[in-house]
Amino acid sequence: MRVMASAPQTSDRLSPAVLLAYGLPGLPLAALLLPLYVTLPAFYAVDLGLGLFEVGVVLLLARLWDVVTDPAIGALSDRLTTRLGRRRPWLLAGAPLVMVSAGFLFLPGPGAGLGGLLVWTMALYLGATMILLPYTAWGAELSPDYDQRSRIAGWREGLVVVGTLLAAGVPAVVGAERAAALEVIAWALWIVLPVCLLIAVRFVPERPALVRRPLAWRRGLKVLWLNGPFRRLIAAYLLNGIANGLPATLFLLYVEHVLQRPEWSGILLFVYFLCGIAAIPLWLRLSRRWGKHRTWIGAMVWAAAVFAFVPLLGPGDHIWFLAVCVLTGISLGADLTLPASMQADVVDLDTLRSRQSRAGLYFALWGVATKLALALAVGIAFPLLALAGLDPDQGSASPAGLLALTTLYSLLPAAIKLGSVALIAGYPITATRQRRIRRLIGARAVHAVPD
Repeated sequence: MRVMASAPQTSDRLSPAVLLAYGLPGLPLAALLLPLYVTLPAFYAVDLGLGLFEVGVVLLLARLWDVVTDPAIGALSDRLTTRLGRRRPWLLAGAPLVMVSAGFLFLPGPGAGLGGLLVWTMALYLGATMILLPYTAWGAELSPDYDQRSRIAGWREGLVVVGTLLAAGVPAVVGAERAAALEVIAWALWIVLPVCLLIAVRFVPERPALVRRPLAWRRGLKVLWLNGPFRRLIAAYLLNGIANGLPATLFLLYVEHVLQRPEWSGILLFVYFLCGIAAIPLWLRLSRRWGKHRTWIGAMVWAAAVFAFVPLLGPGDHIWFLAVCVLTGISLGADLTLPASMQADVVDLDTLRSRQSRAGLYFALWGVATKLALALAVGIAFPLLALAGLDPDQGSASPAGLLALTTLYSLLPAAIKLGSVALIAGYPITATRQRRIRRLIGARAVHAVPD
């Protein structure tokens, strides 16, 4: 049989209720990822005294594990066939692993060391991959429409930001102590994650997949490599991920040592993410008028320009830095929604050429790029800070350490974002071309007949 089934190619708008149900898992997942990337490195390096250099190396090693697991899970989710669909079973299977490993990682017992950090971080990354990759691939398959995909990504990432806001507000409720904040987040994760996943699995549909004979792996790799828009997009996505990962990793250290206002960290994070979610409708509107890649370019240039002013700040300038959080938070809305929507369009081109539904594999590769970017941010920033003489245990940092911290937090990300802009300029998949690709996919499915 050459074709078993094909999803109907319509652009019907998904109801807000379905989009809400699909986006709900973003709440607990964001509450997991924010402390994992922002709070956890500083907690293990500073509070537990394991060292900036050592923690940076361990977290980088843990991320390398994803290079193996992400493509494997992505490919398996493409091939899985169950009564629940291809994507939904993975969400249910990954939840227990996430909950158990988060408990050990966020609530370390006496004598916790680098070995435990490595093992439980790897376990948590595996569980998160089992949820996140099929989850994002599922979203890409919910609609074939160019602008609808931005709307789907906007709902998902908007709820991710809501979860991030809730996680960022935890220190304001329990105090600035990182250990207490991690404990509250762990308990919330154990309760909320399974509920949100069950709602999504119950109320969000899956489109039937285009199923053909399995593609030989050599042919599959060739089609993937010849996907020029994919190569351009993933390279720009990786660079922009590094540019976003550096300030995320260094945020708490910057507020504490440069601004010298650690008590403001929760408020500043809250404002940053609040502006991100508030700006999502603006970026969606602009993308409908100007196209996704042009709008994303504008957002990255905007963020780079704002970061260029950060070196002018110093002790006590937390109000000025609040303005920086507002302005960069606005650009965050574009980073959250537009690349994810563009990724779904790139998968269409692969579907046309390979005659396979390989969204899982593609989102796995983007997942590797995302995690590699964050790992490189930690692996670059912490060792360089240590070499520059920044010792968080000292009452004050050296001028060289402060200069390194400010440069890594602001100027380096700004330069990297401009590199991402250069890569994505001239991106070829416009709304017109994407719709033509979808028509060709639909026509091919309609005319396919049994052997």
